[in-house]
Amino acid sequence: QVHLVQSGGVSVQPGGSQQLTCRVSGYTYKTYSMGWLRQAPGKEREGVAFIDNKGLTTYSDSAKGRFTVSQDNAENILYLYLQMNNLKPEDTAMYYCGIVAGVTAIQARDRDPDYGMDHWGNGTLVTISA
Repeated sequence: QVHLVQSGGVSVQPGGSQQLTCRVSGYTYKTYSMGWLRQAPGKEREGVAFIDNKGLTTYSDSAKGRFTVSQDNAENILYLYLQMNNLKPEDTAMYYCGIVAGVTAIQARDRDPDYGMDHWGNGTLVTISA
């Protein structure tokens, strides 16, 4: 059974940095993409950053230059990270990690943000406020 567990909620001041973590267990596919998506209050879910099993990445325009997605694999556990720098109040949102089999990072990015992942994490609330 696949489980995605995310790190806890955080509150950060504008201009600050934060790393999000997603731990993926029970996943056996060798070809996959993982991603971070977010949903701000009153807004639709949107893709933020994606990475595939080959390490190829793609970012939303708002994330480019500020966020870095990365992954690690240790003892059949996948780890997905999102390093967020120069955070802005508009980055406040619930952040979700997800994983989908058999697609590249770009293909994952282009899938429906609500249904495009096979498995989802529990969400991490990120609040950017002074």
